[in-house]
Amino acid sequence: MANIKELKKKIKSTKGTFKITKAMKLVSAAKLSKAQIRILGLRPYSTELEGTVRTVSALAQNYTNEYFLPKNNKQAVVLVVSSDKGLCGGYNSSLAKNVRRFIGENKDEDLKFLWIGKKVRDLISKEVNSGKTYTFSKNEASYDEVRKIAEELGSLFINGEIGKVYIAYNSFVSAIAFDSIVRQLLPMQVSASVKEEIKTKYPYDFKYDPSAEEILDTLVPEVYLTTVYTCICDAIASEHGSRMNAMENASKNSKEVIKKLSLKMNKLRQAKITTELIEVVSGAESLNG
Repeated sequence: MANIKELKKKIKSTKGTFKITKAMKLVSAAKLSKAQIRILGLRPYSTELEGTVRTVSALAQNYTNEYFLPKNNKQAVVLVVSSDKGLCGGYNSSLAKNVRRFIGENKDEDLKFLWIGKKVRDLISKEVNSGKTYTFSKNEASYDEVRKIAEELGSLFINGEIGKVYIAYNSFVSAIAFDSIVRQLLPMQVSASVKEEIKTKYPYDFKYDPSAEEILDTLVPEVYLTTVYTCICDAIASEHGSRMNAMENASKNSKEVIKKLSLKMNKLRQAKITTELIEVVSGAESLNG
């Protein structure tokens, strides 16, 4: 049974942990606020741009683009976006689980994995064909750094060195929720059913200036780049939200532990006082004899 001195030591240690987790929660909350504003502002633009390209490409006659053309190549690249640091709940383990499921469902493809962040890499790198890890000048990738990664992977696809490009990341839902997703980036796909639906919705011709082909040749690479950047911003916002919640739960648990230890220590102190009083009274009675 723990004595009072040991309990005091545990309480002091737990209070130190509480201060750390509370500070980390506040830092993550501030970062989440900025990341949330960014992704909620970026996502509508990305969705609308993608929808515009899908519509125009479906209506344009005999249009082809190198980003749409499937390649006769079983090799594929998966860019996995995780965190460099832990203490963020199930953020990395959930993504690793989803990546493993994706591997099991795509055994016919020769998958090579590239990494942003090291946590999921450390979890599954021995199970897969692991490639390089991208690092950045700051903790979070800038738009220009994302562009370089997207162009590098796009160049591999266009040159026929790989047949597909995927991205695995956690999509931001809210401050307390995210979805782990593996999404195909290249080749871009517009299914036959979607094309027919678009043609039914727009049974007339648009007028383009410049031509539809020129517009698409400009927009398609932009859609690809914006999609990659949006996915990474999604992952960043999800990470900060997950860490904020993890630290909030840790702070609550620390407070609960402090409360229980304090109660236990007070009971021991009271028992010690009671025992001493009994000894004093017993001694006095024996003297009065």
